Amino acid sequence: MPKILIVGGGYAGFYTAWKLEKWLRNGEAEVTMVDPLPYMTYQPFLPEVAAGSIEPRHAVVAHRAHLKKTRVVTAKVTYIDHASKTATITPPVGEPWKENYDIVVVTAGAVSRTFPIPGVADQAIGLKNIEEAIAIRDRVLTNFDKAANLPAGPERDRLLTFVVIGGGFAGIEVFAELRSLASALLKDYPELTFEDTHFHLIEAMGRIMPEVSLPTSHWVIKNLAQRGAEIHLETQLTSAVDGVIELSTGESFASDLIVWTAGVMANPGIVRNTDLPIEERGRLRVRADLRVGTDDEFIPDAWGAGDVSAVPDLSGGGVGGYCVPNAQHAVRQGKLLAKNVVAVLRGEEPREYFHKGMGAVAGLGLGVGVFQSGKLAIKGLPAWFAHRGYHGLAMPTWERKLRVIVGWIVNLFLGRDIASLAAATTPRAAFEEFASRPKPAEAPATATKAAAPVKAPKATAPAKVAAK
Repeated sequence: MPKILIVGGGYAGFYTAWKLEKWLRNGEAEVTMVDPLPYMTYQPFLPEVAAGSIEPRHAVVAHRAHLKKTRVVTAKVTYIDHASKTATITPPVGEPWKENYDIVVVTAGAVSRTFPIPGVADQAIGLKNIEEAIAIRDRVLTNFDKAANLPAGPERDRLLTFVVIGGGFAGIEVFAELRSLASALLKDYPELTFEDTHFHLIEAMGRIMPEVSLPTSHWVIKNLAQRGAEIHLETQLTSAVDGVIELSTGESFASDLIVWTAGVMANPGIVRNTDLPIEERGRLRVRADLRVGTDDEFIPDAWGAGDVSAVPDLSGGGVGGYCVPNAQHAVRQGKLLAKNVVAVLRGEEPREYFHKGMGAVAGLGLGVGVFQSGKLAIKGLPAWFAHRGYHGLAMPTWERKLRVIVGWIVNLFLGRDIASLAAATTPRAAFEEFASRPKPAEAPATATKAAAPVKAPKATAPAKVAAK
């Protein structure tokens, strides 16, 4: 059987494997998917996970639970040599090995793109995976606990100052969700007031959320300002050393949480370690039919989709002529990629990817959202329901949909769970603190140990010899 190797188990990779299981005939091909994580993360839910509105495990889809015919390998692909059709797979434990394949599907996704701003690498946190969202949530909750014990002053201000860098969809959503969480927490912290909390979003451009109209983006800014959150437009972060935020406007303040959402880049672990063609922006060069190559020529048996690939946007709505890196495109590309691989295996022609977005929807905290489709803009509670309805149904598998929707209903009646689990990052600390340890062995006696002084014998008078 032909061997299909899928590199990456995010949106595009998971959907490719999932649909190949559905459309391949028994014995038609053997599918292997390799990813360092054992699950796919539904990234549109990360802002709500950070705000405690969704249980973290409900926002991920376990590969092995839903891919029953696919060989799942939890490891990294560290090199793709398409000339020899081999991939180097490096597991977390054990020795790397060479994996032979007949067809390769590259869906390795993207990572946070940062700039060499002092302090960012040491102080900031991204929002690309579930672990980051959990850490953000726990930091907010833990900081409220710490601040409640402090008098008003610089240290309390630092703990309750939260900063987001980047005014795209991800940045605005997590910013608004955290503002919503902080406002809801105040009823449980009588020591703190609304004025004690400070929220700042830094955006280098002159507007936020380019996916929506300018009037809609202005409404979002006004809504957040009314909720006590400040957006700094045409402002750049110049330093974050030791958590001290310095802006291009000259403003400066201290923060204990800096969330970076200012762009993504194709997974460098793949695009820098392959003989497949890479375009000038560092993405896999892909045709509209998702085969690797150019309009004039394609590379046989090599496919790409999702954020790691520069997929032409035939609808004309993309940036620079390519599809923007988001979940809408990755999911649809994964589905089409599976169909195209099956078609080529059966001697048929692949179809080109074409998707014209129906609109954009964003959640801005409990009960607030925006929806934009063409000139139609919906704001407030109706848009919030549209946001939850769309993403609740878009979550893959009915098992995951059910968990998320039931969680929303439970929170509606019981409220969010506000227990911080920050100590989970050091789970053995409590055990180690009180664990009994063997007493150190006594040092053995040595020849150099000082001995008790020995008294010298008293000198005696010489004996008298008796005269006979």
